[in-house]
Amino acid sequence: MRGQDGRDSWRAPAGGRRGFVGLGAALASGALWPVPADAAAAASISASNGRTRIEVPLDPGTAWRLSAAKDPPRLTLDLPGMAPRGPARLPGAGLVAEARRPGNALVLLLAAPVAAPVTRARGGNLVIELFPGPAAGFSRLADGRALAAAPPPPRTLPLVVLDPGHGGRDPGAIGANGTQEKRITLAAALDVKRRLEAGGRCRVLLTRGRDVFVPLADRIGLARRREAALFVSLHADSAPGARGASVYTLSETASDALSAALARRENEADRAGGLRLPSVSPEVESILLSLMRQETRAGSDRLARLAVSSLRGEVPLLPNAHRRAAFVVLKAPDVPAALVEMGFLSHPADEAALNRPAHRARLAAALAGAVEGFLLARARSSLVAAGGGAMPG
Repeated sequence: MRGQDGRDSWRAPAGGRRGFVGLGAALASGALWPVPADAAAAASISASNGRTRIEVPLDPGTAWRLSAAKDPPRLTLDLPGMAPRGPARLPGAGLVAEARRPGNALVLLLAAPVAAPVTRARGGNLVIELFPGPAAGFSRLADGRALAAAPPPPRTLPLVVLDPGHGGRDPGAIGANGTQEKRITLAAALDVKRRLEAGGRCRVLLTRGRDVFVPLADRIGLARRREAALFVSLHADSAPGARGASVYTLSETASDALSAALARRENEADRAGGLRLPSVSPEVESILLSLMRQETRAGSDRLARLAVSSLRGEVPLLPNAHRRAAFVVLKAPDVPAALVEMGFLSHPADEAALNRPAHRARLAAALAGAVEGFLLARARSSLVAAGGGAMPG
């Protein structure tokens, strides 16, 4: 719909919010998961901290498709083979004014502009997460067809390297009840790997798949040799008084004393394993690090923001959850990277939580969702840069 000033304008659906000025939406899409016949009746919509979440029960087996359209601005979740049961309308929340059920679809009428939806499986549900976004580009993208309706062929899938911290003779932090960091990080990495591979958007490689020591330089080198799209290092460190998950990106100047101390501790891992990194003068190191592409830094920060947003509401977070420090494993100049502290084994509540499979599952699902959101945005940016305008349907 075009206004008198020649710009796109939008109306919220009847009963929704007034003053809706625009929508920028991109689509997440088709995975091979089935939805029960009464799924829409059991769907839930909730909002907190600027994020709107739609959850629909899933069982393995049947495809679904999410698409965008306008007049009115909306997202449509097609559920093939679903019998038209349940209420015709569901109350909205946050960015969703209302949900309707025409036949075997769930239509989300939007109350405000949204960015690219992020989809993931969590605890038997299809989760659709919406965040505020700009209006520009909706006319080009919201044409009712699924954007990225199927994953690309396996050989073209981007590679994500997951790095379970510590291992072998280096146990990492040890909690008061004897929990070893190296075991928590490996268990979590295997869970994230399983979820990402099930999603079909990427290939996944672990820096270690068992209890062995891997030098820090080898972890980085693996990601660079394999031209990884992303590097995510998982930890559960020790810091007196600290509790909650946090995400770190590279900076030679730490954002705070805690981040500096954690970086010093993690960078000692090679000494614990009996190896040392090659030494270079501070001047040379400074020059090398200054050559890190701005794009890589921006990608790392984008991943960190997605991870913090995805973790929020799922697990306790450290205040100012996105922090910066000079972790060695984040210093690859050409691979976006983040280090995730899943909690602190020095805190009794965090140690107890990290030993619970259900808690680690929430962590893994949130991190997998953040990675998929990063890859979706990356693919969309690549297509726009190549002149494609939108992801193929």
